[in-house]
Amino acid sequence: MDVNGTVAEGFEPVREAFVRNFEVLGDRGAAVAVYRDGRLVVDLWAGTKDVDGTADSAPWERGTAQIVRSATKGVAAAALLLLHQRGLLDLDAPVGEYWPEFKAVGKERVLVRHVLSHRAGLPVLDRPLTPEEALDPLRGAEAVARQALVWEPGTDHGYHALTYGWLLGELVRRVTGRGVGDWIAEEIAGPVGADLWVGLPAAEAGRVGRSGRVEAPGNAGGLRSRPKRSVAEAYDDPASLTRRAFAAITPFPDQNDPAYRAASLPATNGIATAEGLARFYASLVGEVGGGPRLFTSETLAAARAEESAGPDQVLVINTRFGLGYMLHGSASPFLGAGSFGHPGRGGSLGFADPESGIAFGYVTNGFSKTVTADARAQALVRGVRAAL
Repeated sequence: MDVNGTVAEGFEPVREAFVRNFEVLGDRGAAVAVYRDGRLVVDLWAGTKDVDGTADSAPWERGTAQIVRSATKGVAAAALLLLHQRGLLDLDAPVGEYWPEFKAVGKERVLVRHVLSHRAGLPVLDRPLTPEEALDPLRGAEAVARQALVWEPGTDHGYHALTYGWLLGELVRRVTGRGVGDWIAEEIAGPVGADLWVGLPAAEAGRVGRSGRVEAPGNAGGLRSRPKRSVAEAYDDPASLTRRAFAAITPFPDQNDPAYRAASLPATNGIATAEGLARFYASLVGEVGGGPRLFTSETLAAARAEESAGPDQVLVINTRFGLGYMLHGSASPFLGAGSFGHPGRGGSLGFADPESGIAFGYVTNGFSKTVTADARAQALVRGVRAAL
């Protein structure tokens, strides 16, 4: 495998893991980036830009970007936390205080905090949106406003796989008057110089490769490991919260469709380079290249303070969430107890570990069957751990 990029002395285990991801774990095109204390120490890419590429296909280059699925949620969460940091949003206020129509059918007690910690009780839509409807952020917000609660807000938690994006996006719009994708571009990605977008501009479309499903050869790396029976049954049961949460858009859009990529769906369709994702997380905890540190120490503490833990009513495994971020645990291991971030279904991962000064980003064009802990991403995390 011809690997491009650089690795600082001591971080060679990350490169070794990256090579093995292609040789054993089925990667076709991918990149990984790691910052430590604001300095880029790993910046690697390899393979082809398109998942279905051949040896003659366009190679992955510096600046190639990919859709990162639910890793978008960690970027989007920063929007609400920054609005709170600026005194424009109260995390303990009812969502209906900013969005009056949301209070319908008994949702008066849903707090902003509940939205970020997956405790709002709104993981499903009784009437799923079509792909065409989902591309209109107002239609998603209207659907969530009409939806009745599945559980009493704050009493339980379950992954809001798709509804999270409409909840968060409409809060940003109500508070700022701007769409969440525009707000992220102007207040986060632009100031810190991160190549990431929620709503891909037409001018950047040529940088993004085609994505698709991949499997590792044989049983290598656990990509084909069987889920527990209860988890498998939940995904197979059309009436389960699991299936219904992931089916809030039915059928799910083609993620290679330019219209889908250009839309603003802050739960699922963010697009980033590995360096952009890592740079975003590095900017949450420190300065990078003279850019601003985004989170104050108080906001950082709030982001990674445990809000939800234990059996997840949607994912049917134990999960841990702070305010908008998954926390280190069995569902999605990061570096250590203080790490916070978000995986994307099928592979991508971004997180920060303030104690070690590490910020990490991995993007791939090959999606596996995993939801929270992809074997390739985890191999790279172990490589980082070995380097520390």
